Amino acid sequence: MKLFGKIVIGILLYLLFMIMLFPARVAVALMPLPSGVQLGGVSGSLWHGQADVLQIGSRQLERLSWQLQPSSLFTGVVQAQWQLGSRASAVNGKGIISWSSAGIAARQLRLDAPVGFLVGNRRLPFKTVLSGDISLLLDEGHQGQPLCGGLNGKLFLNHIGLNNQFGDYPLGNMAFSLQCVKGQVQLATDDEKNAIGVAGTLLFKDQLQMEVNGRIRRTDGQSRDLQNSLGLLGKPDANGNYPLQYKGRIPGL
Repeated sequence: MKLFGKIVIGILLYLLFMIMLFPARVAVALMPLPSGVQLGGVSGSLWHGQADVLQIGSRQLERLSWQLQPSSLFTGVVQAQWQLGSRASAVNGKGIISWSSAGIAARQLRLDAPVGFLVGNRRLPFKTVLSGDISLLLDEGHQGQPLCGGLNGKLFLNHIGLNNQFGDYPLGNMAFSLQCVKGQVQLATDDEKNAIGVAGTLLFKDQLQMEVNGRIRRTDGQSRDLQNSLGLLGKPDANGNYPLQYKGRIPGL
């Protein structure tokens, strides 16, 4: 190997090690973070670092760690394995996320959080207060137009409760499958995945719009307040199913 080639390789290796050892706190200080996002107690390197606190608006998360995969850079992709909190934390999760010219993608993602944390300080219609927990399990998903290009996973609503000016509605546990339909995020469920007789789909669109197409029937798992409210949805069909229809902006957003 000629001397020039050895010098070039030496410089490239030097630059690679400099980047790998670059302090995470300096990188975060130079990075243009989105508005309302702050990282505190940052330590480690750019490639393998952590932050004691992640602040997103009024929400505070604990212990975010990440590890970048250098080999992915040769394919034009920035890929990182991340972990948030621990299983003892109210909000916790982990997964693999990547950035490329095609957009953002994620796989092997798990996220657990209380409903109240996700709703935050938003005012929901009819003075509604939600309780319970949400678990998201995402096998894979990637960005597309207008929202997604692919999506495969499940969403679990655990011990969900809804209270508003009309009554108390314990909804229990519900499970949804996640898919990407014509670039939009679809959640689908049937009455075998919940005890309150709900089946149908929720379609999340761009511009914070959503569309609900489903039905609900009377079951023994429904509270009395819920059973008494079914008539407000319209007339039941021949099978006793009441329509669940909505098209408009996502409530509270």
